[in-house]
Amino acid sequence: MAVPSVTDVKERILASLVYILPLLYGLPFGLQLLKDFPILSAIYLPLSPLISLYYGLPFAGTIIFFALFFAVVRNQNVSHFIRFNTLQVILLDIVLIVGGIVLDILKPGLPANSLLMLTLFNTVFLGTVTASIYGIVQSARGFYAELPGISEAAYSQVR
Repeated sequence: MAVPSVTDVKERILASLVYILPLLYGLPFGLQLLKDFPILSAIYLPLSPLISLYYGLPFAGTIIFFALFFAVVRNQNVSHFIRFNTLQVILLDIVLIVGGIVLDILKPGLPANSLLMLTLFNTVFLGTVTASIYGIVQSARGFYAELPGISEAAYSQVR
């Protein structure tokens, strides 16, 4: 487990807030699961204004990606804790994008509601929600959220 960093409350809140982005990007993967289990949509209820803004504006994801990368990750004036968590979120979004591309490649060969496709979509969705909630909780506690594979890449890029 990572050692808690010396961070103030403002840094903890900002580092926790960036983990909302994977929740927004992972939402399309879980639409069927949310339809089958409406109680799970409770985690998205407070995010509904952000969801409509994120999916309503063209290129919102791209704009947010570049804004976070250049304004936060590459800015040495921002604390290491915030830069690390922001880069970890960006890398998590890249993993989701690649996963979405792979699932799009598999779609023509498999029926949309096949057990395999639903399992893959649900796995991606639940993994994203779990990683995001873990990141939010760990950041709020002042700990570095250790996500296997992603944290190592984030550590190597954030100086």
